[in-house]
Amino acid sequence: MRELALALPGVEEGLSYGTPAFRVGKKLLARLHEDGETLVLKVDLLVRDSLLVADPDTFFITDHYQDYPYMLVRLATVRREPLSGLLETAWRSLAPKRLLATRKEGA
Repeated sequence: MRELALALPGVEEGLSYGTPAFRVGKKLLARLHEDGETLVLKVDLLVRDSLLVADPDTFFITDHYQDYPYMLVRLATVRREPLSGLLETAWRSLAPKRLLATRKEGA
């Protein structure tokens, strides 16, 4: 996950709630949940809803995240390809235009 996040232009690693976190500028892209086994990931709410139905063993939310554009991802069950795509989509929603210009769609 770390490798995938840091491969995106402008992503920086830091801390959030005492756990490793990845930001684009000051905007949170993803962070490790306090349980150490789950990723908190920025996601469009409509995409989140379909992922929760399609793969509830991997993607879920708690009451805390119900009204926020984030979901929880079980790192033990998520596959690299879908995670990479979700990180890319989240990055595109947060990155400024100058960074978007450095990366072609699907690159």
